[in-house]
Amino acid sequence: MTTAALGRLVGYSSQQVRDLERLGVIPTAVRGANGYRLYEQRHIIALGTYRALAAAIGPVPARQLLPTLLASTLDEAAEMIDELHAAIARDRARVREARRGVDTVLTEAADAFDEHDAMTIGELAQALDVRPSALRHWEHEGLVSPDRITGSQARRYDARAITEARMVAALRSGGSPIPPIARILSQLRETGLTMEARALLDERLADLSRRSIALLEAASHLHALLVAREPSRPPVIR
Repeated sequence: MTTAALGRLVGYSSQQVRDLERLGVIPTAVRGANGYRLYEQRHIIALGTYRALAAAIGPVPARQLLPTLLASTLDEAAEMIDELHAAIARDRARVREARRGVDTVLTEAADAFDEHDAMTIGELAQALDVRPSALRHWEHEGLVSPDRITGSQARRYDARAITEARMVAALRSGGSPIPPIARILSQLRETGLTMEARALLDERLADLSRRSIALLEAASHLHALLVAREPSRPPVIR
């Protein structure tokens, strides 16, 4: 079929089809005597796989993965597909840990603080298992506000700054971007409310569940793609 016919069949424009072919997402089309591209069933399968995979992991990762999948052995392809599921599982575990971390921070924030428990940037970075550069970046973004030791530029993290840093660390580990974290910290400073912090992580968990189900749907397309690529060797997807 022609480029336009293939595009109509899968819901893409002719230019999108040509771009995906150029990127290696679909196999290179043969050319007819007139120089026009001629697409086959395997191209329909490849485009269907891309659409399903993009819904599960995002368009950019899907465009990066499919050319590698098409060029890999069956064992390598199976391992890459396994890793997609494993990555979602790891993300879910991080978000759940972040959810627990947020609750812990909020519970302990009301505890009495001994000024002798104030931390340096190195001590706090070690306690949070982050780099000192991360703490400096969070300070630059207005997320954490340490004091400065009199007579020097050394940072001193008191109870408020430690709580802020722990909250940022928990939310960042759950995959939350900086702008909503800044909004949540502003809310905490003003009212002490925490619903948005919890809701942010709950939304992240819901999105991971959606991606997991979408990846299950994409598995049937991936199976068809691998069969079309090597019909004499039916693949076993672990």
